[in-house]
Amino acid sequence: MDPVGELQHRGGVTRVSALRAAGVSAYALRRSKERGELRTVRQGWVALPDADPEVVGAVAHGVILSCVTAARRQGLWVPEKSPLHVAASPHAARISVPSQVVVHWAKPIVPRPPDATVDELVNTLSVIAQCQPFESALVIWESAMNKGLIDAARLRGVDLPPPARELLMRARPFADSGRETIFISRLRWMGLRMLPQAWILDRRVDLLIGERLVVQIDGATHTGAQRTRDIAHDAQLVLRGYHPLRFSYEQVMERWHEVQAVIMEAVAQGKHLA
Repeated sequence: MDPVGELQHRGGVTRVSALRAAGVSAYALRRSKERGELRTVRQGWVALPDADPEVVGAVAHGVILSCVTAARRQGLWVPEKSPLHVAASPHAARISVPSQVVVHWAKPIVPRPPDATVDELVNTLSVIAQCQPFESALVIWESAMNKGLIDAARLRGVDLPPPARELLMRARPFADSGRETIFISRLRWMGLRMLPQAWILDRRVDLLIGERLVVQIDGATHTGAQRTRDIAHDAQLVLRGYHPLRFSYEQVMERWHEVQAVIMEAVAQGKHLA
């Protein structure tokens, strides 16, 4: 069996024992190393020359990718400029990683197989709950639920640590982006009915507060035809008695006090009421 093809099938990095179990001979492995088709990463592990550097680095140091790093690799929202996060067995000895890498030593909820290079999602979410600020963790959890990668019933069936149980009580799968989760989380103190991804006039809006106050949160690339359609939809909302408010990503993430002040004034004027 061709070791290069089997390695490609396994993501470019794997244990030698897994290749041998799949039918790759010791001779084929040796010849591939001699030709430079694969290389030894760590004793018992090999990788293709162009294998994912994050995975290769984790394997080389005897850890696996976890927390926000694993979440990012699954397409979930994560805080910008997050350092690399990895997980190590709580019984591991002589783990040495660069100083900027965050290592999590907690015992995993779901056992990690010996071939794992990236943590399982339940483990990832549990580590995030204990590592990240509540708001950031909530965004990641809701992102996973919204994408259908996990649901509350599955999470309720495992022994979660207290921070994760608190997140499970709050997380909902309806927010379509991290910005929406942040918006709802920061306004929850107002005690208002907030419905993310509400369907109004044949289109979804990011958030409906009360019965008439519509919030739209524009991304960094909100231009061109999309912006034209959104402006037209805002006009139709106004004609039908709704009150649309539109905020930019930069306002929500960097100038929240201004956004909150506008929402508070709109509520004070009864704009959220029918």
